[in-house]
Parts: sequence; C-alpha cells; structure tokens
Amino acid sequence: MSAATAAPAPLLTNLAFVFAWESPNGRSPTLAAVVPVISRAMADRHLIDVHVLLLDGNGHVLLSQRRDSNPAFDGLWHLPSGKLDAGESVLDAAVREAAEEVGVLIEAADLIHVHTIHVNGSGREPRLGLFFATHHWTGEPANREPDKCFKLAWFALDDLPEQIIDYPAAGIAAYRTGSTFSIRGWTPPSSTQRAAIS
Repeated sequence: MSAATAAPAPLLTNLAFVFAWESPNGRSPTLAAVVPVISRAMADRHLIDVHVLLLDGNGHVLLSQRRDSNPAFDGLWHLPSGKLDAGESVLDAAVREAAEEVGVLIEAADLIHVHTIHVNGSGREPRLGLFFATHHWTGEPANREPDKCFKLAWFALDDLPEQIIDYPAAGIAAYRTGSTFSIRGWTPPSSTQRAAIS
C-alpha cells in the first residue's frame, strides 16, 4: 500500500503528516482534500470536558442557566464546564473554566476528582466528562459569560431545578452517592459480545 492510499493513523496529531499523506507530491492539498482526512481522524477521538462543582458550606452547588441557540438546551441549568484545550491538563482546564465562566480563582490542589462519566448523545460527539468538586476559591461568583449564560444561582444538592441538563445532573447525583464512574447513552454489550470477551 502506498503512502497515498494507506489508512491514516487512528490518532493524527501532526497536521504535517495529514498534508503529506494526502499530497505525496509535496504540493499543498486543498481544504476540500484535508477536511475529510481530519474528520476521519477525529472520528476516533472523544471530547474531554471538565465540570466544576463549587460547593458552599451549606450543601449548595452553583449552577449556570444556559443561553443557547439550540432550543433543546436554552434555559437549562448546568455546572461551570468546558472542553479540554490542546496541551492542557484536566486540572488546568477546570481552573480555567471556573475563572472564565464564573470569575473565581481555584488552586488546582483544591480540586477533588469526584466522578468520571462516558457519555453518548449529549451533543454532537461522544465525550468523557470529569467532575471536580471544591469548597475553596477566591472571589465572588459572577456571570462572566452573559452571551452564554442567563444567570447563576445556588441550589441545594438535594433540591436541584427540574430544568437541568441530564449530563451534569448525572454527575451531581454521582457525587452525592459517592459513585466514581458511570456511562450514559451507550448500548450495553449484547450477550454475544460479552461471550466473545469471556
């Protein structure tokens, strides 16, 4: 199989490789040639996002009410959260998202990993969500992204709003029960698949 027809590596991390793979003659490929290659490579990846449970001393968690062009999510409550950036640790991402979205400064050492959830169907792509809790931060929470959020509010952990996105609600529920891992939206393996694994 020549370099021009070989399948791309499952995880392409170097765009120069993509260009060489699509254009062995050394000419720059067109965008139309590159996008399908990147799309195929990205299909082998999952998004990683982080969620921050800011917990006050009275059993309350801070939620933000989303402002979203997608009516399925507009007005629903959510935790401060966001996607992991390239080259960023999950702790750095949680610290960054808390600062960007609600204006508080958190020390990475004050974040406690409380839950991991592997989700399918909560957005365009499957994702791995990491939930971190903290009781310590500097600053007063404020809506720092009014274009993405209507308002912030504190809710008792045992009395969350009905209009909360399922994905963060599952993470909060897992925090309350002490569960450290869950999956959501995936089809359980069939008995044939389970037998093949055994």
